[in-house]
Formats: sequence, C-alpha cells, structure tokens
Amino acid sequence: MSRPSPGAANAAQVPVAAASSLMLPSLRRDLLLIALFAGAVVALAMASSSGVMLNFIMGALYAALLAQAWNILGGFGGQFSFGHALFFGTGAYAQAIAQLQWGLNPWVALPTAVLIAAGVALFVGALSFRYGLKGSYFALVTLAFAEVFRILATSVPFTGAGVGLMVPLREGLANMQFGSRRGFVLLTLAIVVLALLFTAWLRHSRFGASLQAVRDNEDAARAVGVDPFRIKLAAIAWSGAFMGSAGALYVQVFQYIDPGIAYGSHTSVEALVGAIVGGLGTLWGPVIGALALHVLADLTRNLFGQLPGINMVIYGSVLVLMVMFAPRGLGGWGQSIRRLWRGGRS
Repeated sequence: MSRPSPGAANAAQVPVAAASSLMLPSLRRDLLLIALFAGAVVALAMASSSGVMLNFIMGALYAALLAQAWNILGGFGGQFSFGHALFFGTGAYAQAIAQLQWGLNPWVALPTAVLIAAGVALFVGALSFRYGLKGSYFALVTLAFAEVFRILATSVPFTGAGVGLMVPLREGLANMQFGSRRGFVLLTLAIVVLALLFTAWLRHSRFGASLQAVRDNEDAARAVGVDPFRIKLAAIAWSGAFMGSAGALYVQVFQYIDPGIAYGSHTSVEALVGAIVGGLGTLWGPVIGALALHVLADLTRNLFGQLPGINMVIYGSVLVLMVMFAPRGLGGWGQSIRRLWRGGRS
C-alpha cells in the first residue's frame, strides 16, 4: 500500500482549516454580544432604584434561563420535552433540602442541586433514549415523569409533603439572601451568561454539530460515526442542569417550594414557549422570546388582574400563532430582515 504524499495530506487539511477560520469570527462575535448584553443588564440594574424595574429585569432573566435550558435539548437536539418542570422542581427541592436537612451553605447547595437535577435528567434520558423514544412519545414520557415526581413530593415527608418547604430568612451575602432585588438580578444574570456561553460553544463545537446532526437525521448521523444515544444523553444532562439551577434560584428568591410550584406544568410551558417564540436552535432566540412573553404577561396582568389561568391562555394563543405564521420564531424574523437589508444595500 502506497503512502499518501505530503501534498495530499495538506490538501485534506485545507477544508478543516477553512472551516475553523470561518468559525472563529462567528464565535468571537457571539462572545462579544454576550459581553455587551451582560454589561447592559448590569448597568441597567445598578442605575435602577425602582423595585418594579428590578423585579421586571429579574423575571425576564429567569424566563430567559428557563427557555435557554429547554432550547439545549429541544432546539439544538430536536427532543421536545413537555416535562422540564421535572428538572426545575428537582433542583428547587434539592436546594431547600440541602440547607434545611443536610446543613449545607446555600452557595454549596446550589452546585449540589444542579448536579442532582442533571442526574435525574440522565436517568430519564437513559430510560427514554435507550428504547428509542422520540417525538410525541418522548414528550409524553417527560410529562409523565414530572407528574410522578409531583405525586411523590406530595407523599414523602422529607419534601414537606403537600405543605412544602420554607427556607428561613437569613439575610446576607454568605446565605445567598440579598437585601434588595439587585443582588438576585446579578446572580441570575451570571447563570444566564453561563447558559449563553454554553450555547455559543454548542453552536461552534463538534458536540454541537453532532447534536444537530442527530436532530436532523439520526440514521445519517449514526452512519458517519455519531452515537445518538450518548449525544442525546449529554444534551439532556446539560439541559436538566441549567433547569435545575433555575429551580434553585427560585427557592433562594421566594424561600418556599411545594409540589405544585416545583413540578407544575406552567414551568414546562413557560420554558418551551419562550424558546419556540424566540427561535429554536439559536443563541438569542430564547432570550428574545422570554422577554417578549414577560412583557406580554405584565401587560395581561395589568389589563385582567390576577385572573386564574390567563397566562396559560395567552401562552397557548401566542404559541399557536407563532407555529402558524412564524415557525422560525422572532429570531427568524430578525434574520430575514437582516438578509433583506443586506440585499438592498448590495
């Protein structure tokens, strides 16, 4: 067998080098935009003295974190989940139990809660993906797991059963209980930035390319050497970890959790609708969608007050309209406008 010539080897490396050179500017642009976003939010939070404004910023960031967590599995991986509240609730309960029953400091409890949520996600993913569940079957399985965990949380004593758990107020930085909403805004922003950085890496990494290949055509991905089971398992673990961090934050902000809040369907709906409205499989789509829904929810609250179920009605209506008229989400509209603008200038 003849050895390949050095020229042939160099020629084979040209496409890889070209792809890398094209990828780096895009990654740098993503990182720059994330830095600008973080700086703008910090400046707005530090300049604002209004509790209403700080609550709005924190709520929008929290919604963005939910949507970004769901987007990792649902947007990039194509595995639509109706039960992401499972990971949110697990992270929330783990954060509360770690402090109340294990005596852990909240800053230590937070990564512990994230790891436990990721572990539950691995368990659900291993059972689901091992048997080839996808599409509506996978969505229903995740919904069923969330309901099972809700029933368990209502029954077992260490979760406080139906009464729930209350974290005592011990204000101070060491206890992750801040004197104003500004501290929680900055903490939530830090985790959102981590989620954005992970998503930016996902867009430009081999793992992200493999995940999107599995999403587009699982058989074709397997034919070129990608292991769909391992790729999807890693995706659900990361998605569950970020969702668990949102649950842990919820406990620290409101100092209370019960089975209905932890595993209720409203959290799953908020996560998936934010990602779909903003644009699936994109970096900024979940942020845009979460912000749009948060503004819409505030307007609805001002118009109708605390009318029971009104948010779910609005979310459902928006989801139907987006699927019918803008399947690529608000982010897709932005890309189309940008292409038209560039075409008009050229």
